[in-house]
Amino acid sequence: MAVDDVPLDDKAKRMRDLLSSFYAPDPSMPNESSGKYVPLDAIDTNSFDADQYMNLLVQKSSLEGLLQRHVEMAAEIKNLDTDLQMLVYENYSKFISATDTIKRMNSNIVGMEANMEQLLEKIKSVQSRSDGVNTSLSEKREHIEKLHCKRNLLRKVQFIYDLPARLGKCIESEAYADAVRFYTGALPIFKAYGDSSFQDCKRASEEAIAIVIKNLQGKLFSDSESTHARAEAAVLLKQLDFPVDSLKAKLLEKLEQSLGDLQLKDEDLSNCLLKSNDPSKQEKTTELVPSTIHEASVREFVEAVQAYRVIFPDAEKQLIRLVQDLVTKNFETAEQYGKKRISSADLLGVLRMIWKDVLLMDEVLHEAVLSEFSLEAAQITVKHYVASQFSLLLHDISDALTKVYVGQKEGMEECPLQVALEASKKAVLQGSMDVLLEFRQLLDDKIGVLVKLKDLIIDWVQEGFQEFFRALDNRFLLLSGRNNSSSPVQGLEGTQGDKVLVGLVLVLAQLSVFIEQTAIPRITEEIAASFSGGGVRGYENGPAFVPGEICRIFRSSGEKLLHHYINMRNQKISILLRKRLTTPNWVKHKEPREVHMFVDLFLQELRAIADEVKQILPQGLQRRHRRTDSNGSTTSSRSNPLREDKLSRSTTQKARSQLLETHLAKLFKQKVEIFTKVEYTQESVITTIVKLSLKSLQEFVRLQTYNRSGFQQIQLDVQYLRTPLKETVEDEAAIDFLLDEVIVAAAERCLDPIPLEPPILDKLIQAKLAKTRDLNAVSL
Repeated sequence: MAVDDVPLDDKAKRMRDLLSSFYAPDPSMPNESSGKYVPLDAIDTNSFDADQYMNLLVQKSSLEGLLQRHVEMAAEIKNLDTDLQMLVYENYSKFISATDTIKRMNSNIVGMEANMEQLLEKIKSVQSRSDGVNTSLSEKREHIEKLHCKRNLLRKVQFIYDLPARLGKCIESEAYADAVRFYTGALPIFKAYGDSSFQDCKRASEEAIAIVIKNLQGKLFSDSESTHARAEAAVLLKQLDFPVDSLKAKLLEKLEQSLGDLQLKDEDLSNCLLKSNDPSKQEKTTELVPSTIHEASVREFVEAVQAYRVIFPDAEKQLIRLVQDLVTKNFETAEQYGKKRISSADLLGVLRMIWKDVLLMDEVLHEAVLSEFSLEAAQITVKHYVASQFSLLLHDISDALTKVYVGQKEGMEECPLQVALEASKKAVLQGSMDVLLEFRQLLDDKIGVLVKLKDLIIDWVQEGFQEFFRALDNRFLLLSGRNNSSSPVQGLEGTQGDKVLVGLVLVLAQLSVFIEQTAIPRITEEIAASFSGGGVRGYENGPAFVPGEICRIFRSSGEKLLHHYINMRNQKISILLRKRLTTPNWVKHKEPREVHMFVDLFLQELRAIADEVKQILPQGLQRRHRRTDSNGSTTSSRSNPLREDKLSRSTTQKARSQLLETHLAKLFKQKVEIFTKVEYTQESVITTIVKLSLKSLQEFVRLQTYNRSGFQQIQLDVQYLRTPLKETVEDEAAIDFLLDEVIVAAAERCLDPIPLEPPILDKLIQAKLAKTRDLNAVSL
């Protein structure tokens, strides 16, 4: 090739010049060469004037020079194409080189196994030598350990003999803690050898410790001693196993054990649930269960606390800790209970029981301030209950939407998308109203702790709806697959469940419109009527519930989901069209004998789309845009009678001349407005998908080169599509325009663009229609 003769540096330089000329920083900048005279080599500048260049070239060059310039420009074009191919092939060669390098690395690692075996043998040798050293030194090590044990034993014996003297010094200095520590440390030895070897030491130590116990008793019962000293004395006596402190320990232990009986159990919550389900017996059940079981236990506990405070005045903190732990655990139980699918009456029954316990214990232990302490715990419980209700509502809506998969897979519903849409609408609107009703019961109840939380509950409800609809919008995006780049592709191919995903996107789009136009106004009215006020979160943070923002979110999401549905459907059709256009060898295509089967597949996809759209979207105004509706401005520049007449000419030269005339005719025609705003109607969505599909078909056609038969096959397929597509869409003018564009694009890429004669074209189309009717009759 001619490119191979050019050095690599020259090729790189030429490529840089081409790229820099293409990505010029400011094409509007004036060129120094602009003027009356333009040099012949100024063809690569921004200010190049083709007419002026041709005039100068014709004036200054002969016929041979013009031919030579033509050959040079053809060679330059070929070199540029070759350079672009080389840029692509260079990256591929680098990948091949990396693969070879990896193979060489694998071959170099083969010899490492033998080296690892040698290393293992050396490690075993070192281990055997280490075992030998340990064996030789084991006898000496055992002897040293025995000597160390004897030394420790001698120290203990010396400590036992010195213990009476040590205790005497501790008594003199009133270091009773040290005395108790020394004596308790020697007790194991006295128990083992006190009757034999250390009999005298044991007797002297017991006499000394008796004096210590007497002095500690005096401190314990002395009113002059401080609480700390008395507590220390009680602890020391307890260490000496003196029974005085056993009363306090037993009482405290009994109080701790009684907490288990006071904590709410599953059966208590079940009783509350039974009570809420039977309103006629609500008051009776509310009084019966606590008065016989729970309330009796609470009163017994309160009496025990009061007695304990009299006997041990310094045990206030322990008592406060006990009652606070009880209240905390009960509210934690209520919090977990509130996360289940329960009504507000169930939660109120639990809170009412806890609040009665708080008031009883607060009467005997004012220092605990249980009313204020329980307020914080109740705040957490009610807040979590509100959040759980929104979470359950979100789950119900998701379940209603996922019924699309169940109905489609099991074949239980004829219109699964419509059923899912109606169920999800009901879940959103009615579910929101039910949730507001439950929250209203919390506000109307007269429990003291809920009265204090009224403003907070209002704020939580408003904030909850704001966050709920944001979470619902995110859930819509998750179900539609828009947050996963691979989801749209996976939803277009394969299993039946994947097809449902495409229909589910349309359901989500229509549901977003319903939320914006119906659900949000209803919920806003209810909140304004029953949940006005609040303001605890602060005015600087703005209102908790902003319906305008939610409406904007779902309006935007609805449009995105609708476009997402259209794109997903168009991608699947594009795959079908790409396979059709790239599979055959169009240069060697045989003479067309019938309409290709891809046309049936294409129409089948459009019918499936129409079935989905009819289940979800309403009909439009039934206004079709026909060619006769306009004054000629919407007529395709490539589909006028002049073009159709000249396409029927028999010679290649006339057909090519007709293409030139078609391009000239475009200058005097106005463009058809092909892509308009997509509306939430059946006709608008189907029309947009058909337009996008035909536009994709046009682009795929432009990528191929056709012989005469291939061009005629494209003409036959497009002509057959014209009637069913115009019956499907609302904008016939745009469909005619796009179909004509496909035919002309094929003619431009055809080596011999001679179309089929109208009688032959009509005969093939009628044969296809008859075959289709026969197949439909057999299927029926």
